[in-house]
Amino acid sequence: MKLLDRLISDIEELVVEEVIVGVHSVLVKTKDYCGIASTIKYCGRNINVDKAGNLEDLNLKELAAYALSDNLLEASIGMAAINCGLSQTVKKYRVVNAKKIIMEKGKNKVLGIIGHFPFLDDQKNHYKDCYIFEKQPHEGDFKESEIPEYLPKVDVAAITGTSITNHTFDGIRENLPENSYNIILGPSTPLSPILFEYEMNMVSGTLVRDYKCAKSYVLQATPTRHLKGVEMISLFKEDYQ
Repeated sequence: MKLLDRLISDIEELVVEEVIVGVHSVLVKTKDYCGIASTIKYCGRNINVDKAGNLEDLNLKELAAYALSDNLLEASIGMAAINCGLSQTVKKYRVVNAKKIIMEKGKNKVLGIIGHFPFLDDQKNHYKDCYIFEKQPHEGDFKESEIPEYLPKVDVAAITGTSITNHTFDGIRENLPENSYNIILGPSTPLSPILFEYEMNMVSGTLVRDYKCAKSYVLQATPTRHLKGVEMISLFKEDYQ
């Protein structure tokens, strides 16, 4: 069973109270839980979200199934629903920023990054080499099409959680070196130990601690790294063995 199918299969059919689709983030809330994911907007013009205006009529499992959609705005909503469902099951986590672990594991080694994270701009000299792969490359970045050539050369791989949303995760995983240390990170990342079965060593995502606070920032177009009411946490493979 593919990763998304496995994640969706574990989601309960809970009543959805609210779905918020912000410029940078999506929030999904049930009575007791909430989840967040990054909003992917490059899905073309005039693309509508199925049942928009009435998404709360779907239960959480039905909403989570949107993650399978080729409409990446729908898929973003589905990932937030998955993360809402997973938020009640998170165990054995550490409150540690993935940036710190990337620096520790990657020092003087070859780092491969899927997604252009802002912290990289002042950190590149820390590594022997740093390959940044982007769907929409910045200056100096590698194209997504160059992943098969360069990713197999890395010692540490850091993969954005939106790779699950945009359905590129499996292709990326196929190009990981056998002994690399692999981290998946970002607010879209499902906080599930299932990812350890998919070559990940560290899973770093976001829990919504104060929904009312987070909602106010999401509605006012706050970039994810500046959100309030959320907490970044990480699961480590060794803690689950």
